[in-house]
Amino acid sequence: MMNLNNKIALVTGAGKGLGKGIALVLAEYGADVIINDLKSSAAIENLLDELQGLGRKAWFVAADITREDEVSNMFEFVQREVGRLDILVNNAGVDKSQDIFSTSLDDWNFIVQTNLTGCFLCSKYALQLMKSQQCGRIVNVSSVVGHQGALKGHVHYASSKSGLFGLTKTLARTAAAFGVHVNAVAPGVIETELSLKTHGTEGLDTLRKSIPLGLGNVRDVGLGVAFLCSEGARYITGVTLDINGGLYFR
Repeated sequence: MMNLNNKIALVTGAGKGLGKGIALVLAEYGADVIINDLKSSAAIENLLDELQGLGRKAWFVAADITREDEVSNMFEFVQREVGRLDILVNNAGVDKSQDIFSTSLDDWNFIVQTNLTGCFLCSKYALQLMKSQQCGRIVNVSSVVGHQGALKGHVHYASSKSGLFGLTKTLARTAAAFGVHVNAVAPGVIETELSLKTHGTEGLDTLRKSIPLGLGNVRDVGLGVAFLCSEGARYITGVTLDINGGLYFR
């Protein structure tokens, strides 16, 4: 049911954390993967080796998803060098540990442009390819804080992640006419570099004890994304899949 053989996936912000985990799970289930990040690095090269070690084709495209010219160039690369795009995972995201009083307008714009505007731009260019193919899947990576709000500030991050829900639902209605499904995942507290930076070691330990299934890992999110890209989700669009271990019910 989660066979992704012969599918081409693009994962933004795939250099580490959730993006890396998602890319590896998609490859595990058969997809060839284009990974995106701001620039090449040793971590990127290692990920390419891991993907190829799974028997998959893998490419890297450097692009700042907040810049339309760079997004346009990235999708031109996809069309020219790969030839098609079956899956887009809008994973790239940033956060800053701030409440509203310490958040400047520049801070707000930086977070919203990366987490929400970048998703809009990548979706716009991906949908142009997918419309011509009459098929495709887009998965937006939101967050549990988009539902319940952030615990200690992070007003820009929570607002951007809430915005992804509206974007997902609207694009799902638009894209259904040409066979494209658009969904979102809303992870809870996942053990990544970002969550450690945000909550600290003691904070993560406290959260672990308060969540019925404990903390999640990147593979948990990757499996949810793979499901939404698979035949098992053929009649699902416009939804948000909560992956939070019981942290939040709605």
